[in-house]
Amino acid sequence: MFYFDLIDGKKVMKSDLINVNHFFTTRETIIKTKEEDYFQKVKENKSLVCKYLKISEKDLISPNQTHTNNVEFCSEGKFLYPDTDGLVLTNTKQAVFLNFADCTPIIFYDEKLNIGAVSHAGWRGTAGRIAVKTVARMKEAGSDIKNIKAVIGPAISMCCYNVGNEVLEQLKTSVRDFSGLSEVRTGETFVDLKSINARQLFETGVKNIDICPYCTSCDNDLFFSYRKENATTNRHSAVLYLG
Repeated sequence: MFYFDLIDGKKVMKSDLINVNHFFTTRETIIKTKEEDYFQKVKENKSLVCKYLKISEKDLISPNQTHTNNVEFCSEGKFLYPDTDGLVLTNTKQAVFLNFADCTPIIFYDEKLNIGAVSHAGWRGTAGRIAVKTVARMKEAGSDIKNIKAVIGPAISMCCYNVGNEVLEQLKTSVRDFSGLSEVRTGETFVDLKSINARQLFETGVKNIDICPYCTSCDNDLFFSYRKENATTNRHSAVLYLG
């Protein structure tokens, strides 16, 4: 179940499914933007997050996301991850964060081995099964799939996410059973990216999954929405730290 918590009085969202340092930032705790008006706020919030996690700012790592299904391992001393939309974390020195404004954030955790990951699944990443690929990378690090839990964070929901036929067909092929994952309203097709990712994971063998009920478009007072806010560069983030 998802719930709100506070970092120095500022709101973040967590899930009680996993018992490791993780959270989804909100508008109050933004740590990623390209908008000058938010630069100072981002700087202050990054400092707050690092103080909360008890890490240095250089060890708060974020990849260069480009809507791929590329998943890499985070390595101590490495700070640049080009064309990467998923990071697997196996050390307790660094924290990782990926950034979102409608796309689906997924945090993974294997409590037995203390291994985790964060992935960015827009429609392209979802069609490319980045969630499943992330699990495969965790298995390379020794995880047993039965020990992996997945937390699917705030994203645009089926109420607000209409797509064209080309996107729909690609999403359909990403799961064995597409029933209940789309609906037609007033001649348009709407899809549920959060549930598509959850079904991919379930069909692969991940059984412990928590899905956030919040829609970034409907709940725009809490989260950022690329669609609703005319291509905003502000982002909320999914943060994971294993320490």
